[in-house]
Amino acid sequence: MRINRYRLLHLVKQDHRGAKLAYKLLQQPDRLIGLILLGNNFINIFASSIATIIALRLYGESGIAIAAGLLTFIILIFSEVAPKTWAASHPEGLAFLASHVYTPLLKVLYPLVWIINKLANWLLKIFGISSNNDTPPMRHEELKTVVSEAGELIPDEHKKMLLGILDLQQATVEDIMTPISEVHGIDLDSPISEIKKQFANAAYSNLPIFKTNLDSISTYVRVKDALSLMNTPEFNLDSFLGLQRNAYYIPNHTSLYQQLINFQQNKQRLAIVVDEYGNILGLISLQDVLEEVIGEFTTDPSDSSPDIQRQTDGALLVSGNITIRELNRSLAWNLPTDGPKTLNGLILEYLESIPEQGTSLKLYTHPMEVIQMEENSVKLAKFQAK
Repeated sequence: MRINRYRLLHLVKQDHRGAKLAYKLLQQPDRLIGLILLGNNFINIFASSIATIIALRLYGESGIAIAAGLLTFIILIFSEVAPKTWAASHPEGLAFLASHVYTPLLKVLYPLVWIINKLANWLLKIFGISSNNDTPPMRHEELKTVVSEAGELIPDEHKKMLLGILDLQQATVEDIMTPISEVHGIDLDSPISEIKKQFANAAYSNLPIFKTNLDSISTYVRVKDALSLMNTPEFNLDSFLGLQRNAYYIPNHTSLYQQLINFQQNKQRLAIVVDEYGNILGLISLQDVLEEVIGEFTTDPSDSSPDIQRQTDGALLVSGNITIRELNRSLAWNLPTDGPKTLNGLILEYLESIPEQGTSLKLYTHPMEVIQMEENSVKLAKFQAK
């Protein structure tokens, strides 16, 4: 009963005879338990009867108490505690060996076992107890626990990736998107010289294209395509527009797992996130989703996110627009992600008011100070070094 069912199933697929017998026995645990308890109780009662007869012949009625105490001690040590403790530590070896004994015994004693199980199930039914043997499927959080507690069976870097994959179904695109206020793109109303300058200084591999304001985003361009064209004399606004690619719109509550599938099926790398009214909330790229699985492509927090800057004294300057998930991932923190999506939103919810510049607080065990405000939002916060 204590054997690892997943390893057992793996050995069954490898055509291991002992594993196949054990797996077949565990498919109907009521029969297996009935067989084991039938033999166990028969032996115990039989031993008790023999001990009583011997005690009566040797010491008379006074020997019954001695026999009961001695037999209890022997059975507990040699038949219960010691062997079952060993079996719990070595379930696989014992299960494969025992399955070779239990399988033929079950065939021989099947009629008796069947009667015992029917009577037991009938008794349970009277008290309204179900005897269903179906194992409930493993839940999401239980699977995460299995991966987390796998120890040395799974390397740490693989473990983080597996946990990241499992989290994709729980998070939405709104949790990791770049807010529209932080989006950098190409304004078609700008002169061609300014467009060239924007491409030369681009920090992203894909830039959205808009006209006048960001609410008109519908296409984007790959920076490497634009840079290749910029080095030719044919570069002008018309040739630049020939590079644009159509982005597509996704609702803000789309799960990251579904969005990863969408990127794959649509052969896209950039999506525009909109709310229920069709208003643009931000952008999400394929890289954003992949980083949720494999982590940032750099290891230092100040490099992994432009919104986090480490100071010489160890303090961190953090943009208020950074997402909570990115902050947790970059700094290995555990700020809550089931509420506000950004640091600014989390601070406002925590304080339940609009802070002033210079306000200090302890945000979920992290001492911080509001360094800069912009209208009614936190623009920059400073976290003290620990």
